[in-house]
Amino acid sequence: MHVKIADLDDPEVRKLIALHQQDALASSPPGYSFALDITGLQTPSITVLGAWENGVLIAIGAIKRLWDGQAEIKSMRTHPDHLRKGAARVILDGLATIARNEGIKRLSLETGTGEKYAPAQALYRDSGFSPGQAFADYSNGPHNQCWHKTLD
Repeated sequence: MHVKIADLDDPEVRKLIALHQQDALASSPPGYSFALDITGLQTPSITVLGAWENGVLIAIGAIKRLWDGQAEIKSMRTHPDHLRKGAARVILDGLATIARNEGIKRLSLETGTGEKYAPAQALYRDSGFSPGQAFADYSNGPHNQCWHKTLD
């Protein structure tokens, strides 16, 4: 598996981002999907990583720099044909490495709370994240939860 910064002009990257946004909208109640489209990811404060296996894009994830040594994990998605290969963990580890290298002290994220999100929650828990207070413009509720990890 090869991980690198994703080119947002790459059609395969765009397809996986679109799949992520469509699925998030379909599986969340109105007003509870915060997945960014390609335009939302094309800002200087965001870096998108991709994981490729044998030349095929299998997963993406992004880091959005916030303020005062904080950043947010966004757009975590593994292509459905490539689940359970460890790609999400590799992406998450890569994003944490970027954060550490930039002096970021805290990573946060927002994810769903339903059964569909149980694998994501397990990944975040296993990677040192814990559920916690809302941050940025989010609020915790019955359909979403914010998670945080302090970086050393």
